[in-house]
Amino acid sequence: MVWALPDPLEPRGVRVAVSIPAGLITPIIVGADTKSVSAISTEMKDLASRAKEGKLQPPEYQGGTASLSNMGMYGVESFTAIINPPSVSIVAVSAVGRRPDFDATGAVVPRSVLKLTVGSDHRVVNGAENARYLAEVKRLLEHPLLLTV
Repeated sequence: MVWALPDPLEPRGVRVAVSIPAGLITPIIVGADTKSVSAISTEMKDLASRAKEGKLQPPEYQGGTASLSNMGMYGVESFTAIINPPSVSIVAVSAVGRRPDFDATGAVVPRSVLKLTVGSDHRVVNGAENARYLAEVKRLLEHPLLLTV
């Protein structure tokens, strides 16, 4: 397998892992950073459906710079995702679990906890960038109204 770095002129997009009978395919949501959450959801459902039917065209799954793998929908609470070249990073999304936590007064309260991990090719992505990215994802998930503006 040849490991090629992304072409700087290619459109940037997020690859989303979809399980198909032949293995795994990662269709791309181009320009996800400019789309609403509902638009991304609609596009992803369409891409996943067509991927399972074998109807994706090569430009819909070739390229991309980062991938997203969600095993949380299967109840998996923790896993390590593997980078799928030519992506240089992958975010692993696990299932939401309930855990005891402490509120501001010190009382034990139930909290919903989501584990996210990110793996990157450190020849291309600095680990500090990963930390800043996950901190921003955390901030947005803890304040979901920010996703609507």
